[in-house]
Amino acid sequence: MSELRVVELSAATIVAVNNLSLKPGQEQFLAPVSYGIASTVVSPQTSWQRVVVDGDDVVGFISASFNADTSEEYFRNVLWRINVDAGAQGQGVGRFAVESLLAEARERGVESVNVIYEAGESGPEPFFRRVGFTPVGETEYSEVIAEIRPS
Repeated sequence: MSELRVVELSAATIVAVNNLSLKPGQEQFLAPVSYGIASTVVSPQTSWQRVVVDGDDVVGFISASFNADTSEEYFRNVLWRINVDAGAQGQGVGRFAVESLLAEARERGVESVNVIYEAGESGPEPFFRRVGFTPVGETEYSEVIAEIRPS
C-alpha cells in the first residue's frame, strides 16, 4: 500500500465499492454493500461512510452510525460494515479504516464504538480482536457485540 486515505462515499466511488471482492467464505458474513449504502439516504445525519483509497484505487469501505437517540445502547455508536478488497486484505487497509473511524469518534466525543458480527470460521472476529475490539455481550440473535474505546 502506498498512501492510504479516506474519502466520502460519492458517485465517483460507489461503483468501485460495489465491486470490492471477497475471499472465499467471507460472503456469508456480509450483507450486500447496497444495504449499507442505503443508510446514508435513510439517515444522513447519523450515517458515517468512507471509502479507503490507495492512490487512485478503491481498496475498502467502512460504514458506521453515530446516533445517540437510538433505543438500543449498542446501536448508538456502531461500526456497521467494513469491506476490504480481497487483494488488499492483510495489508493494513482494515486497520486504517478502523483508525479513521476512531478518529471520527474522538472528534465527536464518543466514549466507545461497537461492532456486531456473527462468529464463525472465515468470519471477522480475528480481525476485530486484532484491531482492539473486545467482546462485551450478545444480541438476542446470538451475534457478538464487541466494543473499542477511541482513547
